[in-house]
Amino acid sequence: MLTLPDDVRYLVVEGVIGAGKTSLARILSDQLNARIVLEAHEANPFLEDFYKDPERFAFQTQLNFLISRYQQQMQLPQQDIFQQHMVADYLFAKDRIFARLNLSEKEVGLYEQLMTIMEGEIIKPDLVIYLQSSVERLLRNIRLRNRYYEQDMSPDYIQSLFDAYQQFFMNYRETPLLMINATQLDFVHKQEDLDDLLDFLSTPVRGTMYYSH
Repeated sequence: MLTLPDDVRYLVVEGVIGAGKTSLARILSDQLNARIVLEAHEANPFLEDFYKDPERFAFQTQLNFLISRYQQQMQLPQQDIFQQHMVADYLFAKDRIFARLNLSEKEVGLYEQLMTIMEGEIIKPDLVIYLQSSVERLLRNIRLRNRYYEQDMSPDYIQSLFDAYQQFFMNYRETPLLMINATQLDFVHKQEDLDDLLDFLSTPVRGTMYYSH
């Protein structure tokens, strides 16, 4: 079982689409007997249309994600008294990555007004884990999980997401951050990879840390 430092109660796992963040979040939640918070991608009625016609449906898709994430995040302070930890598979602040990548300049201006109002009420995690992975590995994982609404994704779009995530987290300073080079790791099927990570997570966290195996 995983034992986190005393000052880490709320843990977030992040990464580009296909990085394995939800799988790792589920594993960590099980290890900690923690409340798990998962992003509901399928609940966005514009997502499939966005992947088919990004320019037309980007703004509707982005606003729907922003609102649903905000509503979900506002429920997080209502902690279950029987669960001391919480694990989420997304960071609210990363919403900006998609907004700046997909929206027009005017749309970003309106989006930023809404985001600024909302983010002041959002609790920050005690630790963010960012799973780095190569574009080739991301594309392979996306194909393997075979979600129907992801099949129209182009390699160029995944590359642009990869670049945007890298820039965002290289400059992220809001909370302690653990950056994991996960291209060659498999926390689901390789017990050794998971055990090594769990052991590493038991150490104190400060600032930005890096992990590779």
